[in-house]
Amino acid sequence: MIHLLFNVIFAEMALIMILLFKTPLRKLVIMALDRVKRGRGPVMVKTVAGTVFVVLMSSVYSMINIQNRDAEPGMINPTDQVLMARHMLEASLMGFLLFLALMIDRLHHYIRELRLLRKAMEAEKKQNRSFEDGKNGRAEEMKTMAEEMSSLRTKIKKMESDCEAKAKEAEAAEASAAALKKQSEGFLLEYDRLLEENQNLRSQLESIDQGILSESKKSS
Repeated sequence: MIHLLFNVIFAEMALIMILLFKTPLRKLVIMALDRVKRGRGPVMVKTVAGTVFVVLMSSVYSMINIQNRDAEPGMINPTDQVLMARHMLEASLMGFLLFLALMIDRLHHYIRELRLLRKAMEAEKKQNRSFEDGKNGRAEEMKTMAEEMSSLRTKIKKMESDCEAKAKEAEAAEASAAALKKQSEGFLLEYDRLLEENQNLRSQLESIDQGILSESKKSS
């Protein structure tokens, strides 16, 4: 049994060394421990640990009995001393075995917690980077929007000036049209006056022609 305990202790020490240093074997050991802790694995591990603890208590009880027998005067037995040393070695090995098993469990737990914490920190960093990228993108969008707004303002001012110029041109055209209208009205009035004078002259000429004709008739 002592050889078995030594083998188990050395195996546990090797597992602890593998867990302490980041090597390719570490991932395999962590995966194996993850599988052990699933399903019926924890029940089996607790059963084995409970059995070892019971055997440990039995060795301690045997040591106490041997010590009580050796405490009596004149009862020093070399066989009891050998049994005492054997039980003490077994108890020490089993206690050390349980301690190393507890260390392996805690190391595995803390490594998993550290991995989860790193993943959470990486996710937080990615989220912060995406937020910063979005913030920079929004700043660029705001900058482009401000540039577009300034260009639109300049275009609006230019259009307003063009509208004012066209309005002035329209007013000038309206004024010239009104002047032309007044001038055409004057021309029409002058034309009517001249037409009336022409009619008067024609009537006068007709009256003169009739007078001449009547005088010529009388003389003949």
